[in-house]
Amino acid sequence: MASKNEGAKPPSHAFLSICKSLVAGGVAGGVSRTAVAPLERLKILLQVQNRHNVKYNGTVQGLKYIWKTEGFRGMFKGNGTNCARIIPNSAVKFFSYEQASKGILNLYRLQTGNEEAQLSPLLRLGAGACAGIIAMSATYPMDLVRGRLTVQTEASPRQYRGIFNALSTVFREEGARALYKGWLPSVIGVIPYVGLNFSVYESLKDWLIKTKPLGIAKDSELSVTTRLACGAAAGTIGQTVAYPLDVIRRRMQMVGWKGAASVVAGDGKGNAEYTGMVDAFRKTVKYEGFGALYKGLVPNSVKVVPSIAIAFVTYEMVKDVLGVEIRISD
Repeated sequence: MASKNEGAKPPSHAFLSICKSLVAGGVAGGVSRTAVAPLERLKILLQVQNRHNVKYNGTVQGLKYIWKTEGFRGMFKGNGTNCARIIPNSAVKFFSYEQASKGILNLYRLQTGNEEAQLSPLLRLGAGACAGIIAMSATYPMDLVRGRLTVQTEASPRQYRGIFNALSTVFREEGARALYKGWLPSVIGVIPYVGLNFSVYESLKDWLIKTKPLGIAKDSELSVTTRLACGAAAGTIGQTVAYPLDVIRRRMQMVGWKGAASVVAGDGKGNAEYTGMVDAFRKTVKYEGFGALYKGLVPNSVKVVPSIAIAFVTYEMVKDVLGVEIRISD
């Protein structure tokens, strides 16, 4: 009887560890996105706005315009949907990264025959890419309706009343496949974005701990401020590389939205119709120039640095509180 009870404990412990990891990831996602919600909304509005009906001309002007026309609630419009998406997305992403890292490290050690081998930046990039693809695919329909809810204003010709109304309306009027519009550029973009985020963050931390420049690392631990800086660097590099694909993804998500021509960009005549990712790239550059691929980059840069930094640090702090081991390379 004793041996049976002992055999039942490891799965229970493993399940508890998984739950704690998912909770930590979810909290990290919710806190980080809410902190920068106004900038996130402005970024999407700049990405998709019709160039014949320009309302947002920059970060400061855009935020002032939203405050003036929609008030405080307008600054956080779509954040509920964003949190409903980002909490499970972040939970799955962080958990998937840990599992992918462990699996890749075990395979690497097996192939090299070196039990002391550690993850290289390239292997971390691969683990991060896997985590990003899994998390993004699992929650993509929520991302699509979040984009539409974020873009609509009181003057929009078509109104969605909330998350479930948007999901059901898109499904009913545009079909099940419409819930995954823009999925391909999202997959392509998430590989360098999430991959670089994790790779740069973990590699920077390891380098600082090993080299201890300026006495930053004490007892193999980094301060919250230093970890925030590592997260900021990771976010800056990742978002700069992947940003054009994010613009194309948002524009493809607006295709099929009835009555939205006055709100979103398209072929220069207000028609937001693309046959695919390549066509979206071609039309965007043709009618608006190469710079259109970086619309909203400034508010996104202001947003992504604290967002990624807060997410990583919150994740680690919550896991410390919950008593979960977070080191992958040990």
